[in-house]
Amino acid sequence: MKTFITDDFLLQNEFGRRLYHDVAKSLPIIDYHNHLSPQDIATNRSFDNISQVWLAGDHYKWRAMRALGIDEKYITGNATDQEKFEQWAGAVPYTLRNPLYHWTHLELLRYFGIDQLLTAENAKTVYGQINEQLQQNSHATVGLLQQQQVEILCTTDDPTDDLGDHQSIKKQGLNPEVRPTFRPDKAFGVDDPLAFNAYLETLGNCVGFDIHTYADLLKALQDRVDYFHDQGCRLADYGLEQLYYEQRNDLTAGALFTTIRSGKHLTADEAKYFIGVVSLELSRMYHQKGWTQQFHLGAIRNNNKRLLQRLGPDTGFDSMGDFSHARAISNFLNALDSTDQLTKTIIYNLNPADNEMIATMVGNFNDGTIKGKVQYGAAWWFLDQKDGMEKQLNALSSLGVLSTFVGMLTDSRSFLSFPRHEYFRRILCNLIGADVEKGELPADEQWLGKIVGDICYHNAKAYFNFD
Repeated sequence: MKTFITDDFLLQNEFGRRLYHDVAKSLPIIDYHNHLSPQDIATNRSFDNISQVWLAGDHYKWRAMRALGIDEKYITGNATDQEKFEQWAGAVPYTLRNPLYHWTHLELLRYFGIDQLLTAENAKTVYGQINEQLQQNSHATVGLLQQQQVEILCTTDDPTDDLGDHQSIKKQGLNPEVRPTFRPDKAFGVDDPLAFNAYLETLGNCVGFDIHTYADLLKALQDRVDYFHDQGCRLADYGLEQLYYEQRNDLTAGALFTTIRSGKHLTADEAKYFIGVVSLELSRMYHQKGWTQQFHLGAIRNNNKRLLQRLGPDTGFDSMGDFSHARAISNFLNALDSTDQLTKTIIYNLNPADNEMIATMVGNFNDGTIKGKVQYGAAWWFLDQKDGMEKQLNALSSLGVLSTFVGMLTDSRSFLSFPRHEYFRRILCNLIGADVEKGELPADEQWLGKIVGDICYHNAKAYFNFD
């Protein structure tokens, strides 16, 4: 059966259709946060089959397959790649109204020209058709990115990474431009002293000196920030349950570091204090470099301990949390702003109950020095679907300034995820077009086209200092 992805998919009004087709559709992509492998880009990896590039590591699909009663053998187990694809194909019709249903058919159409619904019945045929295309250079990693007009993408990299793959990409002059992002979560992962101390040994080897004290830790992190900056990094990123900041007279980071270094556990309050203090010091380093910092807040990770033990982390057992964020975010940003060391900041939330809080909180710290200095980030993870995007856009529009928004990102490990930018752009154009039809915005295609173009591309281009 022919797919439902028409030229006007998600575009339910004439003005929105014009905005999308005349403005948004042709703009390049700046994907400023994803988890793609820089090694795969540096080597221009070719994939043997569609399962390798589409199913491997995709916990969105894995969760849906488990919910449909598909055995783990066909998800992360030892079934063949073709068997895994056929099981996914059989699952797809049952994912209707989940964003997977939209993404699946968008990706099949945009990358492979498959203009039909994926089912168990056509799985073998589709598998063969796609695999033939994957052997062509146009469908190796660099070609896949170029198909979607990706201009710049930023990977997610640990401070101990030597960034050799990034150096190789730059030396080869590959298009798109690929930059690292500084992801220091392990540098304050004090919930597991054994793993934390092992990480400090790795970090010490990386910087060429032993990390015995808290001052050593900060020196090592500054060393790596300097190195990343020299390699083209302009962003940092965190994945945290919450931001932490609380002034305490009874605690010092130095004493807590000594406790952890001796292999002892911190209390929950001590750990939060330590994470907050290290995060503040890092933020000051970013400010000095002119970087942007991103905070992804609100996930409860690894909920299913039995399957975590069996399958490991990042396998599909994370969910939304229901944390109280407002006071901590306010305190953290205030601590930096009070000394004029608050760098450009993007805050993402995972629970939609926090939409309006985040949208108003970021406005407290926009001081007129930089357009959109503190941003309410794009709908993230469980929210990067039609309803979630519309709610994020509506909260930002109603309580902030939509026209300053730096737009969408993939946050993905898949080289086939870039139609999510198209998905976002269609939703944005449809939303604005609907307001025009209702008489709530002027039918000024030139002006509204400028706003759409800024959100989809130009704001990000100006905001991130990619020089």
